[in-house]
Amino acid sequence: MRSPGEWMQLPIDDRILEALESSGMVLSPAVIAENIDKSRHEVNRRLSVLVRYGLVIRVKRGYYEIADPGREYLEGELDTSELDSDEE
Repeated sequence: MRSPGEWMQLPIDDRILEALESSGMVLSPAVIAENIDKSRHEVNRRLSVLVRYGLVIRVKRGYYEIADPGREYLEGELDTSELDSDEE
C-alpha cells in the first residue's frame, strides 16, 4: 500500500510517477500531460515538487525520469511523509 506524504497531491502525483515508471523513458511534461489527461501546466508544477522530494530526476531542462525513491513509493516500500524537500 502506498504511503503518500501530506505534501503530495493525489491522484496527479501518482499518475505522473506511474507514467514515468511504465514508459521507462525520459519524458517531457507535455508528453506526460497528454497521457494522463491533465494540463502541461499542472504536470510541470507537480514535477517541480516531485523533483524537490527526490521522486523524480530532472535529466535536463524539460525532461524527467523516475528516481529510485519514486519506484519504491509506487511499490509501497517508501513512506513519502518521511521525505524532506531539498528546499526546506
